[in-house]
Amino acid sequence: MIRRRSRRTAARVRERLESAFLEDHSPRQVAASFSVGLFITALPTLGTGLLLFVLLATVFKQLSKIALFASVLVLNPPVKWGVYATSYWLGQRLLGPVPGFTFDGVTLSAGPDVLVRLWVGNLVLAAVFATVGYALALRLVVDFRARMA
Repeated sequence: MIRRRSRRTAARVRERLESAFLEDHSPRQVAASFSVGLFITALPTLGTGLLLFVLLATVFKQLSKIALFASVLVLNPPVKWGVYATSYWLGQRLLGPVPGFTFDGVTLSAGPDVLVRLWVGNLVLAAVFATVGYALALRLVVDFRARMA
């Protein structure tokens, strides 16, 4: 089931990116749009990231709307739970554990420290996703357009 879902998601991402590849945007603009989308989608925005997408797409005409929104397919809601868990784990590794915090005895007083670790880890992961996403999207766009020429 996981493999089938992964293949379906990969096919949808590929389809959307290929649509973006045919737009009038340069390969770097398409790759940058996908990269920005990955960065925003990786953050714990609780759905407000889509509003930011609309705002960015309206303000910056050089952004590829298709590539920007294709990033949502990569970091879809089920995947984001794994990103959040990894973000918290990474934040703990970078900043150390929250003093006195255990999952058995969750208290509101630990909330700010937990959120800081989540955000720090999330920003690091978002930067990694954006960097790798840019490189992959650029390569895909250049190769796709070369095959189409």
